[in-house]
Amino acid sequence: MRSAQGRGLGAAVHSPPSTINLVPQILSLMLLSITAPTTAAWAQGVLTQQEALALAVPNATWQRHTAYLADDDLVAIAEQSNGVKVEQRVVSYYVASEDGRNTHVAYFDAHPVRTLPEVVMVVVTAKGTVDRVEILKFSEPPEYRAPAGWLAQFDGHDIDDDLSLKGEIVGMTGATLTARAVTGAVQRQLAVHAYLRPLADQGPGGKAQ
Repeated sequence: MRSAQGRGLGAAVHSPPSTINLVPQILSLMLLSITAPTTAAWAQGVLTQQEALALAVPNATWQRHTAYLADDDLVAIAEQSNGVKVEQRVVSYYVASEDGRNTHVAYFDAHPVRTLPEVVMVVVTAKGTVDRVEILKFSEPPEYRAPAGWLAQFDGHDIDDDLSLKGEIVGMTGATLTARAVTGAVQRQLAVHAYLRPLADQGPGGKAQ
């Protein structure tokens, strides 16, 4: 049984990584921001995965990895993360590399808010803390969508007891279901990250070995 680094952290099995070319997405985002900043899609923050990755760490090369989680992995994740429940058995995550250093990992969490779906990107640093939370898709009425300022309060948090609506995360007036959905997504992906430790095998200065 092995993890991303073969450390025996569970039954998680990983497929070979694949590199993602984000240059077209970066160029298209630059063009969109210049020529059409008020279009409905841009105003509502509707992004593809590749566009979101390009915004998260613009100069990075991203590699896609896939982990397959067994029952004992899911149990171990809950035990290590104060009871955070993860049900997804196939986890795709994206590792950012800059100048030979693996610096960030991005996860995508799809879930319902009330009855309609939302997709959230959670970007984690090499220290295991949140660097960015971004809404890629929000299908409920736009007035219930989490604004960027509210999302920013997750920055710097790791998977700890304060990362909850009963802790340091302030709720959203009139959008309680959105606040719960986003907070749950961040908790789940930080719990998965803490278990998989995809950036653990790095030498001095964060160089991948």
